[in-house]
Amino acid sequence: MEAVCVEAEVLPQKCAAAPEALESDDHVYTRFMKSHRCYDLIPTSSKLVVFDTSLQVKKAFFALVTNGVRAAPLWDSKKQGFVGMLTITDFINILHRYYKSSMVQIYELEEHKIETWREVYLQDSFKPLVCISPSASLFDAVSSLIKNKIHRLPVIDPDTGNTLYILTHKRILKFLKLFIADLAKPAFLTKSLEELNIGTYNNIALVNTTTPVYVALGIFVQHRVSALPIVDESGRVVDIYSKFDVINLAAEKTYNNLDVTVTKALRHRSQYFEGVLKCFKHETLETIIDRLVEAEVHRLVVVDENHVVKGIVSLSDILQALVLTAGGENTL
Repeated sequence: MEAVCVEAEVLPQKCAAAPEALESDDHVYTRFMKSHRCYDLIPTSSKLVVFDTSLQVKKAFFALVTNGVRAAPLWDSKKQGFVGMLTITDFINILHRYYKSSMVQIYELEEHKIETWREVYLQDSFKPLVCISPSASLFDAVSSLIKNKIHRLPVIDPDTGNTLYILTHKRILKFLKLFIADLAKPAFLTKSLEELNIGTYNNIALVNTTTPVYVALGIFVQHRVSALPIVDESGRVVDIYSKFDVINLAAEKTYNNLDVTVTKALRHRSQYFEGVLKCFKHETLETIIDRLVEAEVHRLVVVDENHVVKGIVSLSDILQALVLTAGGENTL
């Protein structure tokens, strides 16, 4: 399987805003992203977990949990190259597809190697590796993340074939926030989510406090969302069940009982939970960005004055508005 990498002309490394980016217009962040390379935001020191495809599945997911990472590049020793990513989504797809299967026992699956999982059990649910060169612009990175509807983009050195870093929406937005005070402030930052039409407000995927985990997994698979607000009988958000929470099933080996409720499953959260991060449609884009970056979350639940769920605004929505559409309508 060939890796799909984004190449770009080599740009001089920059550690400050480009002078032309100081012009006051709505495309200031687009130019900022075009004038910085992926290499610019790779930290001096960072943790990168890589799995060989011959590794046992249960060991791989345990390693994800132990290292606190959500995905890892896959190295194929036979092909001498990276062939994909192992993510929590893979784990969810497997659990959902085979939990009620009479053909395969769930506990048998974890004994398999990653390559067997990919070739036999995941079948058509995995795609060719999408990656990017360190010399490509951050604009190319944002475009690739959003166009391919992925959350992680490996930065691979085209000369050595080594994976240098995993780019995410969160890391890119955090990088932009470091320089945002030095850039001209576009007018759309002071507009509300409602005015800019940022976020998802139709067919919001929800679960209630008594929804079984198995049903929640099915919603993840069908709707391709990364989190499900949990609502009470009045539709008010009381918690949130994310894909990352599902990895606890692997850590605790509790995936033989997916009929427990999401509420019960969340009692085993491995990290301290501060509560659901919310926002209102009338709040400005600037306020939303500050809240996302400070809380280091991937999304905010949009609610009304009674805390009834009205929508979801994600990091992907924010980056698309800032960089690709400059506050305008979706063009992808």
